[in-house]
Amino acid sequence: MDKIKVLFVEDEPVLASIVRESLETRGFAITVAANGVEGWSMFNLNKPDVCVVDVMMPRKDGFSLVQDIRRVDELVPVIFLTARTQTEDVLKGLEIGADDYMKKPFSMEELILRLKALVRRKSINSKMIHDTPEEINIGNCSFNYQKLEFYCHKQQFNLSQREAELLKLLIQHKNQLLERKTALMKLWGDDSPFNARSMDVYITRLRKFIKEDSKLEIINIRSHGYKLMEY
Repeated sequence: MDKIKVLFVEDEPVLASIVRESLETRGFAITVAANGVEGWSMFNLNKPDVCVVDVMMPRKDGFSLVQDIRRVDELVPVIFLTARTQTEDVLKGLEIGADDYMKKPFSMEELILRLKALVRRKSINSKMIHDTPEEINIGNCSFNYQKLEFYCHKQQFNLSQREAELLKLLIQHKNQLLERKTALMKLWGDDSPFNARSMDVYITRLRKFIKEDSKLEIINIRSHGYKLMEY
């Protein structure tokens, strides 16, 4: 089995060295960059399977780096790793397109488990893309899962991979309850409060995309989940 290629972008040399050694001894192939500019260069050079990116860095911060990455690759999993704990930072990272968010100090074992889970889900998602019809019509809108695009009332919305996955689940459960736990376990791998909050953010964004269509509505079923209603 090929080694999982990790891009670790971190400006603290001691931490970078510890993570490199820990991941290499566990069979990962790791590339380390000291700032966002180096990270962007290494991303294009090495095409990693997963990225772990610090937020506060010189020359180019983590948010800017991941925005650049998402312009060229919507599928590669990204974990933000940072000492910043403010809720707005977490939400910004998720809106930019991060798949996960870990706060320093962190457990190396937890990082390794999350890396493996994200790469595994990427493989599953790639299969889902091939198995999903290119164009799904719903209400007065259409959804292209392969291209991560949603069209509604002559507007095109570019979705993140996680938004597309969540929308696909909602469509599969159209006019039925999509239980919160079901969605969280399928898309995040666990139903922690943090992931539940992340899903709420994505639901809010999806509601903005469909708000002009009177035939579509995402209803919150308190304490249970969501319904995508097509009238």
